[in-house]
Amino acid sequence: MAERTLAPVSVVIPCFRCSETIDRAVASVYSQTLRPAEVILVEDCSGDGTLEKLHEVKGRYPDGWIKVIPMQRNSGPGMARNAGWEAAQYPYIAFLDADDAWHPQKIEIQYGWMAEHPEAVLTGHNCVQIAEGDWESLGARFLPEEVKVFPVSRLKMLFSNCLPTRSVMLRRDLQQRFAAGKCHSEDYLLWLEIICSGGAAYKIDLPLAYLFKAPYGEGGLSAQLWSMQKGELDTYRRVWRSGCVSFSAFVLLIAWSWVRFVRRVILSWMRA
Repeated sequence: MAERTLAPVSVVIPCFRCSETIDRAVASVYSQTLRPAEVILVEDCSGDGTLEKLHEVKGRYPDGWIKVIPMQRNSGPGMARNAGWEAAQYPYIAFLDADDAWHPQKIEIQYGWMAEHPEAVLTGHNCVQIAEGDWESLGARFLPEEVKVFPVSRLKMLFSNCLPTRSVMLRRDLQQRFAAGKCHSEDYLLWLEIICSGGAAYKIDLPLAYLFKAPYGEGGLSAQLWSMQKGELDTYRRVWRSGCVSFSAFVLLIAWSWVRFVRRVILSWMRA
């Protein structure tokens, strides 16, 4: 790894029963045009051989580049990300899920922009769904030379989580963390807490991450539509109780959440 400059970025990947996808996720990080300095794989007590798989993956990359952290009990992706966050050594943290992948220029573009704009504490970008096996051929896809970046306001975030976790890079020195015991909408809650506390957030208008299943209605936590809905309602209750929004705004957000839930159910039914 000495032959190339490394970005001062720690990549945190929560891992739960991900033996079939973790190779692709890590490979997409290693192939970055500006490689992050470390990858932290947090094994969330899968109980199926995932931990052994992570050590196997670690052994295929340069010494010290990958850390494997086993959780003591299954605690969900939020707490796994917190554990990786605490172990991170570099000033920026990027999150990736074990079943997703990145465009090879993701770190170069996103870290490069944040380094030039130190007022930004949180950034995300667009993501696209592609078929299994297509990410390598799409990795070299043309990206516009001009990078368009837009501020993410509190109002925008309240009505839609426009920062998927697989796209997020943030400052390690932020004080907020993923809420303990919250397994649905925990990422949305954290982004809202950061923004409501005055943190400057931005979105890069480029597709720099890939997902291989629909964001809801297919496997994993996203298949649990009712649990997702309860998690979002809980998020809105928490931001209201924290004083981030008024009661009237809270009621409006709850109504809007139900509208979106019905739409998700219909779309999932049509997809099935």
